[in-house]
Amino acid sequence: MVREIIPARAISGEVDAPPSKAHTLRAIIIGALAQGSTIIKRGLIAEDQIYAIKAMQQFGAKIQVDKKSNTITIQGTAGKPKAPKEAVFVGNSGLTIRFLVSIAGLAKGEDAVILDGVERMRTGRPVQDLLDALIPLGVEAVSINGNGCPPIKVKCGSFKGGITSLAGDKSSQYFSSILVAAPYAKEKTIIKTLGDLSSKPYIDVTIQSMKDFGVEAKNSKYESFEVKTGQSYKGKEISIEGDYSNSAYFFAAAAICGGKVKVNGLRHDSKQGDKFFINALEKMGCKVKRGEDFAELEAGKLKGLGEVDMNDFPDIVMPLAVVAAFAEGKTRITNIAHLKFKESDRISVTVNELRKLGANVEADDSSITITGISEGKNLHGALIDSNNDHRIAMSFAVAGLKVQGISIEKEEAVNKSFPEFFEEIEKIIQR
Repeated sequence: MVREIIPARAISGEVDAPPSKAHTLRAIIIGALAQGSTIIKRGLIAEDQIYAIKAMQQFGAKIQVDKKSNTITIQGTAGKPKAPKEAVFVGNSGLTIRFLVSIAGLAKGEDAVILDGVERMRTGRPVQDLLDALIPLGVEAVSINGNGCPPIKVKCGSFKGGITSLAGDKSSQYFSSILVAAPYAKEKTIIKTLGDLSSKPYIDVTIQSMKDFGVEAKNSKYESFEVKTGQSYKGKEISIEGDYSNSAYFFAAAAICGGKVKVNGLRHDSKQGDKFFINALEKMGCKVKRGEDFAELEAGKLKGLGEVDMNDFPDIVMPLAVVAAFAEGKTRITNIAHLKFKESDRISVTVNELRKLGANVEADDSSITITGISEGKNLHGALIDSNNDHRIAMSFAVAGLKVQGISIEKEEAVNKSFPEFFEEIEKIIQR
Protein backbone atom coordinates (compact mmCIF):
# COMPACT_ATOMS: atom_id res chain seq x y z
CA MET A 1 0.00 0.00 0.00
CA VAL A 2 0.98 3.63 -0.58
CA ARG A 3 0.44 6.31 2.07
CA GLU A 4 0.55 10.00 1.24
CA ILE A 5 2.14 12.04 4.02
CA ILE A 6 0.45 15.36 4.77
CA PRO A 7 2.91 18.03 5.93
CA ALA A 8 2.65 19.46 9.45
CA ARG A 9 2.70 23.12 10.45
CA ALA A 10 4.53 22.20 13.67
CA ILE A 11 4.89 19.49 16.29
CA SER A 12 3.40 19.98 19.74
CA GLY A 13 2.30 17.81 22.64
CA GLU A 14 3.26 14.65 24.43
CA VAL A 15 3.02 10.98 23.64
CA ASP A 16 3.80 7.66 25.32
CA ALA A 17 6.85 5.79 24.10
CA PRO A 18 5.97 2.47 22.45
CA PRO A 19 7.14 -0.64 24.35
CA SER A 20 10.73 -1.66 23.67
CA LYS A 21 11.06 -4.08 20.77
CA ALA A 22 14.40 -5.42 22.02
CA HIS A 23 13.24 -5.97 25.60
CA THR A 24 9.97 -7.61 24.57
CA LEU A 25 11.65 -10.10 22.23
CA ARG A 26 14.21 -11.10 24.85
CA ALA A 27 11.54 -11.44 27.53
CA ILE A 28 9.46 -13.71 25.28
CA ILE A 29 12.38 -15.98 24.42
CA ILE A 30 13.91 -16.11 27.90
CA GLY A 31 10.49 -16.50 29.51
CA ALA A 32 9.85 -19.46 27.20
CA LEU A 33 13.09 -21.07 28.43
CA ALA A 34 12.38 -20.27 32.09
CA GLN A 35 10.97 -22.44 34.83
CA GLY A 36 7.46 -21.44 35.84
CA SER A 37 5.21 -18.64 34.69
CA THR A 38 6.23 -15.30 33.17
CA ILE A 39 3.87 -12.37 32.76
CA ILE A 40 5.05 -9.64 30.39
CA LYS A 41 3.12 -6.42 30.92
CA ARG A 42 3.07 -3.55 28.45
CA GLY A 43 4.79 -5.75 25.90
CA LEU A 44 5.14 -4.83 22.25
CA ILE A 45 2.87 -7.02 20.15
CA ALA A 46 4.02 -6.54 16.56
CA GLU A 47 5.12 -8.82 13.72
CA ASP A 48 8.50 -9.82 15.15
CA GLN A 49 7.01 -10.60 18.55
CA ILE A 50 4.24 -12.68 17.01
CA TYR A 51 6.79 -14.73 15.07
CA ALA A 52 8.84 -15.21 18.24
CA ILE A 53 5.76 -16.29 20.18
CA LYS A 54 4.72 -18.82 17.53
CA ALA A 55 8.28 -20.14 17.36
CA MET A 56 8.59 -20.64 21.11
CA GLN A 57 5.19 -22.35 21.13
CA GLN A 58 6.60 -24.80 18.60
CA PHE A 59 9.49 -25.37 21.03
CA GLY A 60 7.01 -26.34 23.75
CA ALA A 61 6.23 -23.12 25.64
CA LYS A 62 2.60 -22.31 26.39
CA ILE A 63 1.93 -18.68 25.54
CA GLN A 64 -1.19 -16.54 25.67
CA VAL A 65 -1.50 -12.99 24.32
CA ASP A 66 -3.99 -10.34 25.43
CA LYS A 67 -3.74 -7.58 22.83
CA LYS A 68 -6.13 -5.29 24.70
CA SER A 69 -3.83 -5.07 27.71
CA ASN A 70 -0.58 -5.79 25.83
CA THR A 71 0.05 -8.68 28.21
CA ILE A 72 1.88 -11.88 27.29
CA THR A 73 1.65 -14.86 29.64
CA ILE A 74 4.18 -17.68 29.25
CA GLN A 75 4.53 -21.10 30.83
CA GLY A 76 8.18 -21.91 30.22
CA THR A 77 9.97 -25.10 29.27
CA ALA A 78 12.37 -25.11 32.27
CA GLY A 79 15.37 -25.18 29.96
CA LYS A 80 14.09 -28.22 28.09
CA PRO A 81 12.64 -26.98 24.81
CA LYS A 82 11.12 -29.66 22.61
CA ALA A 83 12.19 -30.05 19.00
CA PRO A 84 9.42 -28.80 16.67
CA LYS A 85 8.02 -31.40 14.30
CA GLU A 86 7.69 -28.87 11.49
CA ALA A 87 9.98 -26.12 10.19
CA VAL A 88 9.94 -22.90 12.21
CA PHE A 89 9.16 -19.81 10.11
CA VAL A 90 10.16 -16.42 11.55
CA GLY A 91 9.34 -13.97 8.76
CA ASN A 92 12.06 -11.30 8.63
CA SER A 93 12.88 -11.35 12.34
CA GLY A 94 16.66 -11.53 12.43
CA LEU A 95 16.87 -11.65 16.22
CA THR A 96 14.38 -14.51 16.46
CA ILE A 97 16.11 -16.78 13.97
CA ARG A 98 19.55 -16.07 15.42
CA PHE A 99 18.45 -16.79 18.98
CA LEU A 100 16.67 -19.95 17.81
CA VAL A 101 19.82 -21.36 16.19
CA SER A 102 21.40 -21.75 19.64
CA ILE A 103 18.14 -22.71 21.35
CA ALA A 104 17.57 -25.45 18.77
CA GLY A 105 20.89 -26.89 19.94
CA LEU A 106 19.26 -27.38 23.36
CA ALA A 107 16.07 -28.93 22.01
CA LYS A 108 15.07 -32.43 23.05
CA GLY A 109 14.60 -34.65 20.06
CA GLU A 110 16.28 -37.28 17.93
CA ASP A 111 16.45 -35.31 14.72
CA ALA A 112 17.10 -31.75 13.60
CA VAL A 113 15.24 -28.44 13.63
CA ILE A 114 14.70 -26.40 10.45
CA LEU A 115 14.61 -22.60 10.82
CA ASP A 116 13.45 -20.47 7.90
CA GLY A 117 12.31 -16.97 6.92
CA VAL A 118 11.29 -14.70 4.07
CA GLU A 119 13.31 -14.22 0.89
CA ARG A 120 15.30 -11.32 2.37
CA MET A 121 16.41 -13.65 5.18
CA ARG A 122 17.38 -16.32 2.66
CA THR A 123 19.56 -14.01 0.59
CA GLY A 124 20.66 -11.00 2.66
CA ARG A 125 20.68 -11.81 6.37
CA PRO A 126 23.64 -14.15 6.99
CA VAL A 127 24.23 -16.23 10.10
CA GLN A 128 27.36 -18.11 9.00
CA ASP A 129 29.59 -16.49 11.62
CA LEU A 130 27.19 -17.71 14.30
CA LEU A 131 27.09 -21.22 12.82
CA ASP A 132 30.90 -21.32 12.79
CA ALA A 133 31.11 -20.07 16.38
CA LEU A 134 28.71 -22.79 17.54
CA ILE A 135 30.87 -25.62 16.18
CA PRO A 136 33.38 -25.56 19.11
CA LEU A 137 30.37 -25.56 21.46
CA GLY A 138 29.15 -28.81 19.94
CA VAL A 139 26.27 -27.41 17.92
CA GLU A 140 25.89 -28.91 14.45
CA ALA A 141 24.14 -26.28 12.33
CA VAL A 142 24.34 -25.69 8.58
CA SER A 143 22.93 -23.34 5.97
CA ILE A 144 20.87 -25.68 3.80
CA ASN A 145 21.46 -23.63 0.63
CA GLY A 146 25.16 -23.20 1.41
CA ASN A 147 25.07 -19.38 1.34
CA GLY A 148 25.32 -18.77 5.09
CA CYS A 149 21.68 -17.69 5.25
CA PRO A 150 18.44 -19.46 6.23
CA PRO A 151 17.02 -22.01 6.00
CA ILE A 152 19.20 -23.43 8.79
CA LYS A 153 19.29 -27.05 9.94
CA VAL A 154 20.31 -27.57 13.58
CA LYS A 155 20.93 -30.95 15.22
CA CYS A 156 18.91 -31.32 18.41
CA GLY A 157 20.62 -31.55 21.79
CA SER A 158 24.08 -30.70 20.46
CA PHE A 159 24.82 -27.58 22.58
CA LYS A 160 27.57 -28.78 24.95
CA GLY A 161 29.27 -25.49 25.86
CA GLY A 162 32.99 -24.71 25.94
CA ILE A 163 35.13 -21.95 24.44
CA THR A 164 34.56 -20.27 21.10
CA SER A 165 35.53 -17.13 19.19
CA LEU A 166 33.27 -14.83 17.25
CA ALA A 167 33.89 -11.84 14.98
CA GLY A 168 32.12 -8.79 16.33
CA ASP A 169 31.70 -6.69 13.20
CA LYS A 170 28.49 -8.10 11.70
CA SER A 171 25.90 -8.55 14.45
CA SER A 172 25.79 -8.46 18.22
CA GLN A 173 22.82 -10.83 17.95
CA TYR A 174 25.24 -13.71 17.32
CA PHE A 175 26.72 -13.12 20.78
CA SER A 176 23.30 -12.69 22.38
CA SER A 177 22.10 -15.94 20.80
CA ILE A 178 24.85 -17.99 22.44
CA LEU A 179 24.59 -16.13 25.76
CA VAL A 180 20.84 -16.72 26.12
CA ALA A 181 21.12 -20.48 25.53
CA ALA A 182 24.37 -20.98 27.47
CA PRO A 183 22.95 -21.51 31.01
CA TYR A 184 21.59 -24.87 29.87
CA ALA A 185 24.79 -26.14 28.26
CA LYS A 186 26.62 -29.08 29.84
CA GLU A 187 29.66 -26.93 30.71
CA LYS A 188 30.37 -23.23 31.02
CA THR A 189 30.46 -21.20 27.84
CA ILE A 190 33.06 -18.58 26.97
CA ILE A 191 32.92 -16.35 23.89
CA LYS A 192 36.06 -14.48 22.84
CA THR A 193 35.52 -11.42 20.67
CA LEU A 194 37.53 -11.09 17.47
CA GLY A 195 38.04 -7.48 16.36
CA ASP A 196 35.72 -4.60 17.14
CA LEU A 197 32.25 -5.38 18.45
CA SER A 198 29.28 -3.54 16.91
CA SER A 199 26.00 -2.68 18.65
CA LYS A 200 27.37 -3.18 22.17
CA PRO A 201 24.29 -1.73 23.90
CA TYR A 202 22.16 -4.57 22.56
CA ILE A 203 24.43 -7.05 24.34
CA ASP A 204 23.97 -4.96 27.47
CA VAL A 205 20.20 -5.34 27.05
CA THR A 206 20.60 -9.12 26.62
CA ILE A 207 22.77 -9.49 29.73
CA GLN A 208 20.37 -7.30 31.75
CA SER A 209 17.41 -9.38 30.52
CA MET A 210 19.20 -12.58 31.55
CA LYS A 211 19.87 -11.07 34.98
CA ASP A 212 16.22 -10.07 35.32
CA PHE A 213 15.34 -13.76 34.98
CA GLY A 214 18.03 -14.91 37.44
CA VAL A 215 21.07 -15.72 35.27
CA GLU A 216 24.47 -14.01 35.45
CA ALA A 217 26.64 -13.47 32.39
CA LYS A 218 30.13 -12.02 32.80
CA ASN A 219 31.18 -9.28 30.38
CA SER A 220 34.94 -8.65 30.35
CA LYS A 221 35.11 -5.26 28.60
CA TYR A 222 33.37 -6.79 25.55
CA GLU A 223 36.56 -8.74 24.87
CA SER A 224 35.03 -11.95 26.20
CA PHE A 225 31.83 -13.21 27.78
CA GLU A 226 31.26 -16.10 30.16
CA VAL A 227 28.15 -17.94 31.32
CA LYS A 228 28.46 -20.64 33.95
CA THR A 229 26.37 -23.76 33.60
CA GLY A 230 23.95 -24.87 36.29
CA GLN A 231 22.05 -21.59 36.23
CA SER A 232 18.42 -21.43 35.17
CA TYR A 233 15.91 -18.76 34.30
CA LYS A 234 13.05 -18.23 36.74
CA GLY A 235 9.71 -17.01 35.50
CA LYS A 236 8.65 -13.59 36.73
CA GLU A 237 6.36 -10.64 36.16
CA ILE A 238 8.05 -7.94 34.12
CA SER A 239 6.95 -4.59 32.69
CA ILE A 240 8.57 -3.52 29.42
CA GLU A 241 10.20 -0.10 29.31
CA GLY A 242 9.68 2.44 26.54
CA ASP A 243 11.57 2.17 23.26
CA TYR A 244 14.16 4.84 22.47
CA SER A 245 14.59 3.49 18.91
CA ASN A 246 10.97 3.99 17.90
CA SER A 247 10.62 7.19 19.94
CA ALA A 248 13.35 8.66 17.74
CA TYR A 249 10.74 9.44 15.08
CA PHE A 250 8.80 11.73 17.43
CA PHE A 251 11.98 13.65 18.25
CA ALA A 252 13.03 13.77 14.59
CA ALA A 253 9.62 15.17 13.64
CA ALA A 254 9.94 18.00 16.17
CA ALA A 255 13.52 18.75 15.07
CA ILE A 256 12.53 18.98 11.40
CA CYS A 257 9.10 20.64 11.64
CA GLY A 258 9.68 22.89 14.62
CA GLY A 259 7.93 22.83 17.96
CA LYS A 260 8.26 20.72 21.07
CA VAL A 261 7.49 17.11 21.98
CA LYS A 262 7.58 15.21 25.27
CA VAL A 263 7.85 11.42 25.18
CA ASN A 264 6.83 9.63 28.38
CA GLY A 265 7.99 6.21 29.50
CA LEU A 266 11.66 6.57 28.53
CA ARG A 267 13.89 5.49 31.40
CA HIS A 268 16.86 7.77 31.99
CA ASP A 269 18.88 4.78 33.26
CA SER A 270 17.99 2.53 30.31
CA LYS A 271 20.61 0.24 28.78
CA GLN A 272 19.30 1.15 25.32
CA GLY A 273 22.04 2.66 23.22
CA ASP A 274 19.56 4.57 21.07
CA LYS A 275 19.29 7.16 23.85
CA PHE A 276 22.12 8.62 21.77
CA PHE A 277 19.62 9.99 19.26
CA ILE A 278 18.48 12.86 21.47
CA ASN A 279 22.12 13.58 22.33
CA ALA A 280 22.83 13.91 18.61
CA LEU A 281 19.86 16.23 18.05
CA GLU A 282 21.00 18.32 21.00
CA LYS A 283 24.40 18.74 19.36
CA MET A 284 22.65 19.69 16.12
CA GLY A 285 20.89 22.60 17.83
CA CYS A 286 17.82 21.28 19.64
CA LYS A 287 17.08 21.81 23.32
CA VAL A 288 16.63 18.61 25.34
CA LYS A 289 15.22 18.06 28.82
CA ARG A 290 15.62 14.66 30.45
CA GLY A 291 13.66 13.25 33.39
CA GLU A 292 13.65 9.93 35.21
CA ASP A 293 10.97 8.56 32.88
CA PHE A 294 10.63 11.06 30.03
CA ALA A 295 12.56 13.08 27.48
CA GLU A 296 11.48 16.39 25.95
CA LEU A 297 12.87 18.05 22.84
CA GLU A 298 12.38 21.56 21.53
CA ALA A 299 13.44 22.39 17.99
CA GLY A 300 16.30 24.75 17.23
CA LYS A 301 18.21 25.88 14.17
CA LEU A 302 19.72 22.64 12.88
CA LYS A 303 23.37 22.39 11.93
CA GLY A 304 25.32 19.44 10.57
CA LEU A 305 26.75 17.04 13.13
CA GLY A 306 30.17 16.65 11.52
CA GLU A 307 31.54 13.13 11.81
CA VAL A 308 29.70 10.70 14.07
CA ASP A 309 30.51 7.04 14.75
CA MET A 310 27.25 5.07 14.75
CA ASN A 311 28.69 1.57 15.14
CA ASP A 312 26.75 1.02 18.37
CA PHE A 313 23.51 2.65 17.19
CA PRO A 314 22.53 1.12 13.84
CA ASP A 315 18.77 1.44 14.27
CA ILE A 316 18.83 5.25 14.47
CA VAL A 317 21.09 5.84 11.46
CA MET A 318 18.09 6.30 9.14
CA PRO A 319 16.22 8.97 11.14
CA LEU A 320 19.52 10.72 11.82
CA ALA A 321 20.32 10.78 8.08
CA VAL A 322 16.88 12.26 7.36
CA VAL A 323 17.29 14.98 9.99
CA ALA A 324 20.75 15.73 8.60
CA ALA A 325 19.19 16.56 5.22
CA PHE A 326 17.39 19.47 6.95
CA ALA A 327 20.49 20.69 8.83
CA GLU A 328 22.89 23.31 7.49
CA GLY A 329 26.26 21.71 6.77
CA LYS A 330 27.77 18.26 6.66
CA THR A 331 26.97 15.12 8.66
CA ARG A 332 29.17 12.07 8.08
CA ILE A 333 27.79 8.87 9.63
CA THR A 334 30.59 6.32 9.94
CA ASN A 335 31.31 2.73 10.96
CA ILE A 336 27.99 1.32 9.74
CA ALA A 337 29.01 -1.51 7.38
CA HIS A 338 26.79 -3.91 9.35
CA LEU A 339 23.68 -2.03 8.13
CA LYS A 340 23.91 -3.94 4.85
CA PHE A 341 22.59 -7.04 6.65
CA LYS A 342 19.43 -5.58 8.20
CA GLU A 343 15.82 -5.77 6.98
CA SER A 344 17.15 -4.09 3.85
CA ASP A 345 20.58 -2.92 2.77
CA ARG A 346 20.09 0.21 4.82
CA ILE A 347 23.09 2.06 3.48
CA SER A 348 22.09 1.88 -0.18
CA VAL A 349 18.36 2.25 0.51
CA THR A 350 18.81 5.32 2.70
CA VAL A 351 21.08 6.93 0.10
CA ASN A 352 18.80 6.12 -2.83
CA GLU A 353 15.65 7.40 -1.15
CA LEU A 354 17.31 10.61 0.10
CA ARG A 355 18.52 11.28 -3.44
CA LYS A 356 14.94 10.93 -4.69
CA LEU A 357 14.12 13.92 -2.47
CA GLY A 358 16.99 15.93 -3.94
CA ALA A 359 19.36 15.57 -1.00
CA ASN A 360 23.12 15.81 -1.46
CA VAL A 361 24.29 12.38 -0.31
CA GLU A 362 27.42 10.31 -0.76
CA ALA A 363 28.26 6.87 0.59
CA ASP A 364 30.74 4.05 0.67
CA ASP A 365 30.62 0.57 2.21
CA SER A 366 30.68 1.86 5.78
CA SER A 367 29.54 5.49 5.79
CA ILE A 368 26.95 7.99 4.59
CA THR A 369 27.68 11.68 4.15
CA ILE A 370 24.81 14.19 3.93
CA THR A 371 25.40 17.83 3.06
CA GLY A 372 22.23 19.52 4.21
CA ILE A 373 20.65 22.88 3.56
CA SER A 374 18.76 24.68 6.33
CA GLU A 375 15.12 23.56 6.59
CA GLY A 376 15.62 21.23 3.64
CA LYS A 377 14.95 24.02 1.15
CA ASN A 378 16.53 21.93 -1.62
CA LEU A 379 14.21 18.98 -1.05
CA HIS A 380 11.10 18.00 -2.97
CA GLY A 381 8.44 15.31 -2.93
CA ALA A 382 8.87 11.76 -4.23
CA LEU A 383 7.49 8.25 -3.97
CA ILE A 384 9.63 6.51 -1.34
CA ASP A 385 10.12 2.75 -1.51
CA SER A 386 10.33 1.43 2.05
CA ASN A 387 11.84 -1.82 0.73
CA ASN A 388 9.62 -3.50 3.35
CA ASP A 389 11.87 -1.99 6.02
CA HIS A 390 10.01 -0.52 8.99
CA ARG A 391 12.73 1.98 9.87
CA ILE A 392 12.97 3.27 6.31
CA ALA A 393 9.18 3.75 6.18
CA MET A 394 9.06 5.67 9.47
CA SER A 395 12.15 7.80 8.77
CA PHE A 396 10.88 9.05 5.42
CA ALA A 397 7.35 9.52 6.74
CA VAL A 398 8.92 12.04 9.12
CA ALA A 399 10.54 13.81 6.15
CA GLY A 400 7.08 14.03 4.61
CA LEU A 401 5.87 16.08 7.57
CA LYS A 402 8.11 18.89 6.30
CA VAL A 403 8.34 18.30 2.54
CA GLN A 404 5.21 18.43 0.38
CA GLY A 405 4.51 15.48 -1.90
CA ILE A 406 6.15 12.52 -0.13
CA SER A 407 4.37 9.16 -0.26
CA ILE A 408 5.53 5.90 1.29
CA GLU A 409 5.26 2.70 -0.72
CA LYS A 410 4.79 -0.48 1.35
CA GLU A 411 3.88 1.64 4.37
CA GLU A 412 2.65 -1.52 6.13
CA ALA A 413 6.31 -2.28 6.86
CA VAL A 414 5.81 -0.37 10.14
CA ASN A 415 3.87 -3.39 11.42
CA LYS A 416 7.17 -5.11 12.12
CA SER A 417 7.89 -2.97 15.17
CA PHE A 418 5.40 -0.10 15.53
CA PRO A 419 1.96 -0.93 14.08
CA GLU A 420 0.42 2.23 15.57
CA PHE A 421 3.14 4.54 14.23
CA PHE A 422 0.97 6.66 11.95
CA GLU A 423 -1.80 7.00 14.54
CA GLU A 424 0.63 7.87 17.34
CA ILE A 425 2.61 10.49 15.44
CA GLU A 426 -0.65 12.12 14.35
CA LYS A 427 -1.29 12.97 18.02
CA ILE A 428 1.54 15.53 18.06
CA ILE A 429 1.03 17.06 14.60
CA GLN A 430 -0.36 20.57 14.17
CA ARG A 431 -1.70 21.47 10.76
